Amino acid sequence: MPRRAKRYATRAGLASSATSAALVLALAGTITGCTGSSGGEDDRDGKSGGASASPSAAAPGKYDSLPEPCGTVAMSRLRDMLPGAAAADGEGGEENTAAPSTGPDPLEGEASTTYDTDRSVGCRWKSATTLGTRHLSVQFERVVSYDPSVSDDEQAERLYGEKARKAGISGAPGPTSGSPAGKTPDGHASATAEDGGKSTGDDDPDSSADPDKSPEESPSSTAEEDVAPRALQDIGDAAYLDDALHTADSGLHRDITLVFRTANVITTVEYDQWVTDKHRIPDSHELQKKTRALAEQLAGRFEED
Repeated sequence: MPRRAKRYATRAGLASSATSAALVLALAGTITGCTGSSGGEDDRDGKSGGASASPSAAAPGKYDSLPEPCGTVAMSRLRDMLPGAAAADGEGGEENTAAPSTGPDPLEGEASTTYDTDRSVGCRWKSATTLGTRHLSVQFERVVSYDPSVSDDEQAERLYGEKARKAGISGAPGPTSGSPAGKTPDGHASATAEDGGKSTGDDDPDSSADPDKSPEESPSSTAEEDVAPRALQDIGDAAYLDDALHTADSGLHRDITLVFRTANVITTVEYDQWVTDKHRIPDSHELQKKTRALAEQLAGRFEED
């Protein structure tokens, strides 16, 4: 065959081969598009509706904000719990022997330092007289769960439980069996053991009386478990109270701590009394009664929301 004819035949053969290859590829793509499933819409539908679908996130907490702490306590209650501070308003009283203050009104309180007011806020108050000093603080913590399987309320319940266990609260009133006499389960001295069953009621002659007791029952006959650290009823979703008397050389004082949970908010009320006379022991009944009354007021504010 002539050389020029061979060249034409070779080019024609190459073109025919290329055309055939293209047809094969096109046919393969068509078959894949009809029968294949990788990356297709059917796969996406299968993933979204199949067993591998992710579970829905837990419900958010009931509260998404916190109250302004220094304005949560009624002024009348502050005057009752901080008698020395009331002297700045010209109020009289057994403990109001301090000179009227010329500075900021102590009943206004001092806000706690916080870097996220949506998660944690608090306020502190202080009163001082010649007979002693009292401190009051209120703290609100809004709990947020970062686990999609745990709701904010559930996480708050867990944190509250940790606080209660750390305080030695068993959930049942009074000391457990086998506890040393005059001691609560967590080792705190009870009011009956330290005070000898006597009431000191320094602010209010009736402050040592328990309103839940019948008139014929005297304060000295009150059972030890009535003032021991214990779980409380009817305050929020759960609550406990801790009572500790300190007799160290730094000063004689009794500290009351009441913690309660309302949905995803944990509230802590701390109230203490320091005295200059070591023979004048702060009374558990009076301090606990006032602390509990304040906690009930705060819990009521949440219920109104």
